[in-house]
Amino acid sequence: VQLQASGGGSVQVGGSLKLSCAASGLAFDAYTIGWFRQAPGKEREGVSCISSTIRSTKYADSGKGRFTISRDNAKNMVSLQMNSLKPEDTAVYYCAAVFDYSGVASCPPNAMGYWGKGTQVTVSS
Repeated sequence: VQLQASGGGSVQVGGSLKLSCAASGLAFDAYTIGWFRQAPGKEREGVSCISSTIRSTKYADSGKGRFTISRDNAKNMVSLQMNSLKPEDTAVYYCAAVFDYSGVASCPPNAMGYWGKGTQVTVSS
């Protein structure tokens, strides 16, 4: 199983980035996918989560109204559109997968079975 996050970069405050997570080696349409981030000196935190069927999504308060998660099961891809970026969004962003038993977006970090390498997002003022 491989998950590869991409799309990170350096932007100014108020800018946008679209992160992508490409998956292989798993029945993608049976897995919930989550985005997480970890800033230097801080614990990893959940950002957003999308169920296998796309019917259920979840966002951390920090990203509500600014971030949009989506997925294309035909392409084994999940995206995270991030708008109105703030300096506090600076972090390494990771995508992770967990088998979807319930159809409800739920991404407890300790339950995620597969993790990809991260992509750096830097927001400067």
